[in-house]
Amino acid sequence: MGPTASGKTNLAIALAQELPLEIISVDSAMIYKGMDIGTAKPTADELAKAPHHLLDILDPSEHYSAGQFVTDAKKLITDIHARGKIPFFVGGTMLYFKALSQGIATLPERDSKIRAKIEAEALEHGWPHLHTKLAQIDPAAAAKIKPNDKQRIERALEVYYLTNKTISSLQTETHSEDLELLVLAINPLERKILHDRIKKRAEIMLAQGLIHEVERLKTRGDLSLSMASMRAVGYRQVWECLEDNIPQHDLEERIIIATRQYAKRQLTWLKSFPRVLWFDSEASELYNSIRDVINNFVQQN
Repeated sequence: MGPTASGKTNLAIALAQELPLEIISVDSAMIYKGMDIGTAKPTADELAKAPHHLLDILDPSEHYSAGQFVTDAKKLITDIHARGKIPFFVGGTMLYFKALSQGIATLPERDSKIRAKIEAEALEHGWPHLHTKLAQIDPAAAAKIKPNDKQRIERALEVYYLTNKTISSLQTETHSEDLELLVLAINPLERKILHDRIKKRAEIMLAQGLIHEVERLKTRGDLSLSMASMRAVGYRQVWECLEDNIPQHDLEERIIIATRQYAKRQLTWLKSFPRVLWFDSEASELYNSIRDVINNFVQQN
């Protein structure tokens, strides 16, 4: 694990070329087809060296949850073990890591009829009105959700209407998997190094054609900023720029700021994980240190 731009992908590919590892991507944006530049998705050459699971599995119009990730991950773990190899989870979507390692609540599947009723009510009264309604039903959930967060308000109300239980109460009923896990995290010790990497990444993405990539997605006509795919860092800022909500000369700086904020949230999540082995991503012996730790873990288990 590690914050965005910390060097996870390159390190993982190098390790997978030497050790019997199969990489499973833990990234809520890389799952989407056609979202390559803004997600820093591994290139074709990189994937030829070390194939990744859970890349390009969905259209950007589709929904994917932490629960679905755990289901997919469990199947991959079984398949990879059957091949005599080791599942190697690599990415920065901390909610997915938490769901896999610490368990996840069993929530009902999405219901299109109930969602249609909720959205009709929102169209008539607005999402802040529904947020107020949620606050009466489930104050704990409403306190964590912004009044204009359509997706989370809708899901919280949907769960209540389906189960007659609040989503906050159901989320305390987690079911963890019995997994032997080695949890590694990389991050530069100096914050400035990470910030410089984030700036460089933004420059490269824009030079590679991030604006054109988002333009192509936007012109499809079936995507919007209400969807998780288009709210990903970088995509949201370019989308808003294309709608003239952000001046183009401010775009790069907006992406950098949003990415820094995202990295900060990732590190906050990481610090709450138990039994994490931390490594300085800039250390000259990083590769050898992590390779040796993995080898020792495999021998002991």
